[in-house]
Amino acid sequence: MGLKRTIVIIRIFFVLLCAAGSVIAAMAVKEWNAWWWLALLIGVLGGSLVVLVDVQLRGFSLRGLSAMTFGLALGALISWLIGSSPLFVWGEPAVLFTCRLVLFIVCMYLGAVIALRGKDEFNFVIPYVRFVPHEVDVPLVIVDSSALIDGRIAKICGTHFISAALIIPRFVLNDLQRIADSPDPARKARGRRGLDSLNALRAIKNLDLRIHESEVANRQELESKLVFLAQSMKAKLLTTDYNLARMAEFHGVTWLNLHALAKAVRPELTLGETIEVDLVKPGREEAQAIGYLEDGSMVVVADARASVGKKVTVEVVSVLPSAGGKMVFARLQSEISG
Repeated sequence: MGLKRTIVIIRIFFVLLCAAGSVIAAMAVKEWNAWWWLALLIGVLGGSLVVLVDVQLRGFSLRGLSAMTFGLALGALISWLIGSSPLFVWGEPAVLFTCRLVLFIVCMYLGAVIALRGKDEFNFVIPYVRFVPHEVDVPLVIVDSSALIDGRIAKICGTHFISAALIIPRFVLNDLQRIADSPDPARKARGRRGLDSLNALRAIKNLDLRIHESEVANRQELESKLVFLAQSMKAKLLTTDYNLARMAEFHGVTWLNLHALAKAVRPELTLGETIEVDLVKPGREEAQAIGYLEDGSMVVVADARASVGKKVTVEVVSVLPSAGGKMVFARLQSEISG
C-alpha cells in the first residue's frame, strides 16, 4: 500500500514539474509570454500522457524490457546490413532514403515483437537474464498447480527434506487464482487449497522459493510451457498430473511424483506388530470396526464395534494389498483412550 501511494505522489510531482517547465519555457521567449496558459495546458497534458503510458506498462517486467531492447538492437543491425547492401547503391536519393526508413521501422518492429514473444528463451542469448547464475549449481524444481492443490508439498518442505529451489511460474499462480475465483464450489475449494499451500510454503524458513516471471497466452499452452521451462532451466518438474508427467517424460524432463513418494514412505507392517488406530465406523461383519492409518490404509478390527469413536491399540493379524494401498486385519488388544 505504501509503494502505491509513493508512486502516485511521484506521478503527481512529475505532472506538476512538466507544467512548470512548460511555463518557464514560454516565459523565456518574449513572443510566447502571452500564451503562458497554453504552455501550462500543454505541460499538464504532456505529463499526463507520459503517466498514462506508465500505467499501461504496469505489467511490463525488466525481463521484457531486456528482451525488447535486444530485439530493437538486432532489428537495427539487420536494417543497417540490408541498407548497406548493393540493393541500395543505385537510385534516386529520396527513394533510397524512403526505402531505408521503411526498412528500419519494419525491422525494429519485428525484432521487438519477436524478442518479446520469445523472452523466455532470452536466457540462452544473454546469460545474466537467466533465472539462476551459471556458476551457481542450485538444483531447481518447478511446481505446477496440481502439486500446490494437492497440499502435501508444504508438509514435505516443512521437514527440510527438499534442498532444491522451488520455482513457481507466474502463469501457475494466475491459474490458481482463476480456479479459486471459479463459480463452481468444488473448483473454488481446490484453488483456495492451492493458494493456502503457497502461503504455507512462503512461511517456511530457509526455503528457497522463487516466482518465475513467465506468462502463457491461453490455458491450453500451460502444460507445454511448464515442460519447456523445465528443459531450458534444467529443472525437475513436481506434479500430480499424470498427463503432464507423461509429456515431461517424453521430452526427457525428470518429474517428481508425490503419490510415489507417499507410497515409498509408508511403514511396512509385520504380523504381530502393535499399532494405535482411531475406529471411525462399524465394519461389514458382525462386531467388526473400521479405522484408517495416516497413509489411508484401512484397518479392520475384529470384536471392536463397541469401541467405535475411540482410539485403541490393536495387534496386526494379516496385511493384504488393495487398490488403495493395503488392508490391515487386526484384533483388539486394549482401549487406550475415550
